[in-house]
Amino acid sequence: MTTKKPSTPIEIFSGDLYEAEMVKNLLENENIEAFLKDEYIGTIAPWYSAPGGAGSVKVIVLSKYFEKARRIVEAYEMQRHK
Repeated sequence: MTTKKPSTPIEIFSGDLYEAEMVKNLLENENIEAFLKDEYIGTIAPWYSAPGGAGSVKVIVLSKYFEKARRIVEAYEMQRHK
C-alpha cells in the first residue's frame, strides 16, 4: 500500500494587494492553484497582518507546486527590480 504525503499550504510571496493578485494570476496561468491570505485585513489595516504593514497580503500554494511556483515568483521579482 502506498501512502500519499499530504500537500501542505506554503507562503510563496508577500506584498501589497496589487502585487499579490499579479503573482496569483501568474501562478494560475501556469495551472498552479494559489490563493490569497489576509487580502482584506492586509489592505484595511496592514500592520495587523505583517510587521510595519510591509508584505501584508500573502500568496499561498500547496507544497506539491512549490518548486514550480518558486521559479515563477523569482522571475517576477527579477522583472520587478529592473
